[in-house]
Amino acid sequence: MISKNKNKIILSLVTSFVILSLAIFTSVAEEDNINEQVEELKDILSSSSYSAFQSRMILNTAHDLLESGIPFEDTKNIIENSIEESFDAYSVKKVFDVILETQQEGLSTEPLINKINEGFAKNANKGVIISVISTKAENLKKANEILNEARQEGLKVNGGEEMLEILADSLENDVPQESLSWLLKTGTTEGKSIEEISEISEELSYLSLLAYDSGLSPEEISLLFQKATENSSNIEEICENIQNNLETEIGTAKIEEGGTAKPSTTTDSGTLPTSSTGSPAEVGETPTQEAGEAPTETTGSAPEPSTPPAEEAPSPPEN
Repeated sequence: MISKNKNKIILSLVTSFVILSLAIFTSVAEEDNINEQVEELKDILSSSSYSAFQSRMILNTAHDLLESGIPFEDTKNIIENSIEESFDAYSVKKVFDVILETQQEGLSTEPLINKINEGFAKNANKGVIISVISTKAENLKKANEILNEARQEGLKVNGGEEMLEILADSLENDVPQESLSWLLKTGTTEGKSIEEISEISEELSYLSLLAYDSGLSPEEISLLFQKATENSSNIEEICENIQNNLETEIGTAKIEEGGTAKPSTTTDSGTLPTSSTGSPAEVGETPTQEAGEAPTETTGSAPEPSTPPAEEAPSPPEN
């Protein structure tokens, strides 16, 4: 009996040793692979205009990205595009920092990387790209808070990452966080599918953008949505209430302002400006002004007023 127990103990120790050895071997192999990747990035940076100190700074952050699980191709692509677009080293590090922080929060970094690639494709300047992904990262955190709050109340929310992006997109369109929290809880309780919640979220986004373009402040929009959710528990009725209240607010604003509504300054959700000068940033995002640079005013030439047609001389009376 003692011999059997002794054999079990020995077997257990051997198994533990083997598992530990494999874990150490895997860890060492992964670190060796990361070091090889960093060397490849170092070769790319050696042909850039960055100083030795700046290159080391970028490489250190890149190493942290790779170690946290960010794909090598994405990291490499950002560095190559940054060099091509003449981004300064500190802007590259800032982009990496936003991605790394989001990864460490346990959130998907794919939406951020997609935005970065979109920005490079559209030749957006570094300030706009940093602002866009910083706002995106912040909205992903808020969306995660909404999800966690619903789950803490015992609700089973389906489609974690997909739902996270749906909520983040609506936050970018200035839909109040409280309204989205209500939508998720109510929709989940009523057994609505992800597609149905997404459709309602898009409708709320449309109404929010319409309110913003009509000159309502974020506080007024939030109050408008809050009143609608307090007056009904039915999702469809609430969307209708928001629209009706919005029409009333717009009508009141036009009377007070002499019929002048705030011009639209937003773009379609999820888009970046196509040029780096004078282009609006993504919905709900404010481009970061580069240090030491004053905002540039773009002055468009107003069309010259058309001269009224000359009045026709009356025809002489016929003889």
